[in-house]
Amino acid sequence: MKRRFTSLAGAAFAATLLVSVAPFAAQAQEFTFKIQSSDNAGVPNFVIEQEWAERVGAMSGGRIAVEMLPVGSVVEHAETQDAISAGIIDGHITDTSYFTGKDPAFGLIANPVGAWSAPSEMLRFVEYGGGKELMNEMLAPYGLYFVGAVTPGLEAFVSAKPLDSVADMQGLKVRAPEGMVQEVFAAAGASPVNIPQSEVFTSLDKKVIDAADATVFSTNQAMGLHDIAKHPVYPGFHSMPMLEVSVNKTKWESMPADLQAILTVSVRDLARDMDAQLAMKDLEAVAAARAKGDITIHNWSAEERNKFRKIATSQWQKVADRSENAKKVYETLMTYLEAQGML
Repeated sequence: MKRRFTSLAGAAFAATLLVSVAPFAAQAQEFTFKIQSSDNAGVPNFVIEQEWAERVGAMSGGRIAVEMLPVGSVVEHAETQDAISAGIIDGHITDTSYFTGKDPAFGLIANPVGAWSAPSEMLRFVEYGGGKELMNEMLAPYGLYFVGAVTPGLEAFVSAKPLDSVADMQGLKVRAPEGMVQEVFAAAGASPVNIPQSEVFTSLDKKVIDAADATVFSTNQAMGLHDIAKHPVYPGFHSMPMLEVSVNKTKWESMPADLQAILTVSVRDLARDMDAQLAMKDLEAVAAARAKGDITIHNWSAEERNKFRKIATSQWQKVADRSENAKKVYETLMTYLEAQGML
């Protein structure tokens, strides 16, 4: 690890020039956090994160200053966990699945494919269903403290064929990322195809694939995917990534209780803010698509969503067998879903 950070430490100086929060004059700063995002500067997610950073300063009366850094500012997106542990940065807002190579449990808790039909379901699991405790247990050996979770929302599904049920997935040639996502679609009867996001439009146009796990509805619309795949599923039924807001554990523990509370509550507000703002963009895109009238938007019933979720659980079990932490995540997730009547 020391060898890696020797090459990265020099980048930290340049990162300090990327300040996104003006200093607060009300009171001397007690804590400054450099937090690297997994989002690019200028995209809606990062703008929302910058707004959160400003609110933290205001809420704390200037005692906390958060400097939001876009992806790759100091280290690569998959290196932030080690960088926080080494003190190169103080925290990150990032997809927990980037660290699956360290422990399969990170991938399972970050995106249990088929588990969630809305951000509120995942956020309830994190806050009240044992997810937060699991995250802190898993992150403690790496020197991180998990403050809370946010999500860009449930991804939509692009399809050139009508898709209203699990049965309609039989033989469907669907673009899906490698790993658990492909395994779940295969278990549901589809034929997963591994192609990059950049080739989705061409592959749909040439009928190499029938459908695609791409991204949220508004982005799919902007990329023109609905021009050639006129049966999108919205809201989606499969993928919703969890983005963790975590900071250096030693620094967290050095903060007084009132500032810890401010950061904790601010992250809950960030989750609501990100959900609301990005959902609005999707709803605007859906309304525009319906007004145009040349696509049919499909919305799966709760019964069909539960069928897909049940199929997905068989793949979660495979991941659960790969580490002790993954087993804990699986058991906690299953207990929560069963108690909520979601299986």
